[in-house]
Amino acid sequence: MNRIEHLEDALDIRWAQADHIQVDPVRRLTGPGLLWARTGAVVDIHFAGINTEQLVSLWQSHARAVLDALDWQDEDVTFRVFQGGATLAISAPQDQLYSAVFAVETAWHFCAADLLNVEPRSFDRMIKDLKTVTKKETNPALRDLITAAAANDVDILIDDDEISIGHGKGSRTWNVANVPTPNEVAWSDLHDIPLALITGTNGKTTTTRICAAIARSAGNVVGQTTTDVVQVDDDILDRGDYSGPAGARMALRDKRVEIACLEVARGGILRRGLATRRARVAVITNIADDHLGEYGMTTLADLAQAKFAVARALTADGVLVLNADDPNIVDASQSISATICWFSLDATSPQITLARTRGQTCAYLRDGALIFAKGNTEKLRIALKDVPITLSGAAQHITRNALAAICACTALGISDEHIQTGLTGFVSDPQNNPGRFNEFTFNGARVILDFAHNTHSVAAVCDTMASMQAKRRFLMLSQPGDHSDQVIHEVTTTALGFRPDRIVVAEIADYLRGRKPGETPNLIKTSALAAGFSGEHISSASSPSVGAKLILDEIQPGDLALLLVLSDREAVFEALKKDQNEAT
Repeated sequence: MNRIEHLEDALDIRWAQADHIQVDPVRRLTGPGLLWARTGAVVDIHFAGINTEQLVSLWQSHARAVLDALDWQDEDVTFRVFQGGATLAISAPQDQLYSAVFAVETAWHFCAADLLNVEPRSFDRMIKDLKTVTKKETNPALRDLITAAAANDVDILIDDDEISIGHGKGSRTWNVANVPTPNEVAWSDLHDIPLALITGTNGKTTTTRICAAIARSAGNVVGQTTTDVVQVDDDILDRGDYSGPAGARMALRDKRVEIACLEVARGGILRRGLATRRARVAVITNIADDHLGEYGMTTLADLAQAKFAVARALTADGVLVLNADDPNIVDASQSISATICWFSLDATSPQITLARTRGQTCAYLRDGALIFAKGNTEKLRIALKDVPITLSGAAQHITRNALAAICACTALGISDEHIQTGLTGFVSDPQNNPGRFNEFTFNGARVILDFAHNTHSVAAVCDTMASMQAKRRFLMLSQPGDHSDQVIHEVTTTALGFRPDRIVVAEIADYLRGRKPGETPNLIKTSALAAGFSGEHISSASSPSVGAKLILDEIQPGDLALLLVLSDREAVFEALKKDQNEAT
């Protein structure tokens, strides 16, 4: 058992239980997040029949007492109330985050005792036990290095195994067990690199990939993380969902990297926080209904707060790139003090108009062109017909991604010339943008493959395809099991906007997420039937790859197929490529 595993299991803290109170597992906060820019620990409490003000007051009192007893007087207590519950947190030194988890559990032990009118354990005894853990975890050398990094104005990235200072080619990494003293560090060799964080409900992967392509066109070695991979230029470091802090650290510790474009997902922000505090630019593409109900996210306003956490990672001169067409983003921006660069499909939107009046930067669509302006001076103009991924503007959601990328790359210091070169050369194919509106020709039919899985993204894809002519329309639809019955219904009825003649409903064995096999496909079928779709034109498949094959075996010249593929993507790609290979 290593040191970290030992710390995780060091204490077994319990509290009084009740059916009307549910306590989620306590999480370590390793970087800036929803609540604040501090490290510490957090827990979500769900309850009914309890006075919220009373619970919050108890938390503030007991958590403060625990912090003071640990001699953490410089640390703080915070909370956030949501519908049906509250998020409770403390800050803690960065070398005491496992201890912080136990500190939260200790404070909650006393809160629960008060709420349920039961006798708590001895406070002194619990603090004594807790101090045995803080003593084991404390790392004075790490604290000294954190202080020195701040004094030298350079980022420091920390996880359970490694610590690194600087980014990419300006970084150096050590094992946590062998932390150097500040005097042993060659500070003049270490520095940060231009860095973009890209988040949003939809479009963040595509925007990240566009930004990376533009940065490469400028001659940079680019570190890139998405929900698919961590890569440095074309070198894949690892495959998987790396839209959290672990992926960011992996990319930023690669000494080849000169610029970084990092996708940031909601889950990573809420579970652990952001990996860095040194971003030059942060992008929020949009806010839409997805994963509501998790981590206290019950409304779109809650979700907007989570996404806006990327603003906490901006440097003092950093730029926040925002979608002016999203009312949730516009509302949430009112409390933001960062420099904002707006983008919009409407050149006359209030945010674009105000930005131009104030001499600020912004990007917008006008007269068939993507335009980047500073005040009333239009600095860059790119015709939509020259940007393949926008389908000459028909794909409005991707057109917004392109505008966001222009803003982000300008903030990263990339020239207008290289932005135009990168954007006009970017194609949404399986190599450049896998799973995002990838188009194929198969047996004379037109086939579109896309990852869209929530109502907003499915609507965007269907709207883009609405004007495409076809003899017959085929749709493959699937859903992850953790989507609610209502969300599955909404996605299904939205997908019917594609006007399919035939639907194949696919099971995703890897995404059951608590549901029984067949349960999610049955919900999709039920929703389609309720919307008036004929049952005789609905087929079932055991997987997306099997579902895709059913459609590919039937389509003929002039047909149009939309494959919404959440899993088995590589197998579906291979099946689609087979027809092209045979044709050549």
